[in-house]
Amino acid sequence: MDAFKTPFRLDRNRSASIQVFEHLRDLIVTLAVKPGETLDRHDLASYYGLSSTPIRDALSKLGEEKLVCIYPQRATEVSPVYISSAKQAHFLRLSVELEVVELLAKQVTPQLTFALKNFISQQELALTLQDFSSFAKLDMAFHHHMYLTAGVEPIWTWIRQQSGNLDRLRRLHMPIEGKAQLIVDDHKKIVLAIESGDGAQAAAAVREHLSGTLSQIAKIAQAHPEYVIS
Repeated sequence: MDAFKTPFRLDRNRSASIQVFEHLRDLIVTLAVKPGETLDRHDLASYYGLSSTPIRDALSKLGEEKLVCIYPQRATEVSPVYISSAKQAHFLRLSVELEVVELLAKQVTPQLTFALKNFISQQELALTLQDFSSFAKLDMAFHHHMYLTAGVEPIWTWIRQQSGNLDRLRRLHMPIEGKAQLIVDDHKKIVLAIESGDGAQAAAAVREHLSGTLSQIAKIAQAHPEYVIS
């Protein structure tokens, strides 16, 4: 697979299994490794230069996040995008993020709005270049910064662990015409509401923003029937 042609540098100061997990998760969530593709343990051990143990541990963790299907004594395959899992992650993230933006609107600072507007500017550049990979990373950075500023970054980390299928669904949705620009426009609405100290409007903007992908599930599933299941 092309995703494994780039050499991987292992940091000997960190857990090997965690690094393998993080790398594989990123490949899966960004769809560099697609649903249905096989992850052979022996090939992975050779690629990462590791024994089978950290590979097994990483795959097990991916299985817990419903990103791979492990068939004992047979193979490990990248799982389809589970809509049910995506909906649960969306419910969790929406519940928290509504509180985050209302809090930020009460304690808004110039530093916060400057940082958020900077992320938006970078997203607009990525969109101009049709660089959806960078665009998606900047999207995550925009939201992560809000959690960080609100003092609840550990909750962001926990939500990310639940959101693999939601992230893949969003990645399938992003190239659809108009979606990326809509994300930029939504981010601008969120920042404007926070900057004006209007918590209710900020929450309304977040609700509209985060619900966009789930409202288009039928269209996404129709465009990618080989990837998406209920």
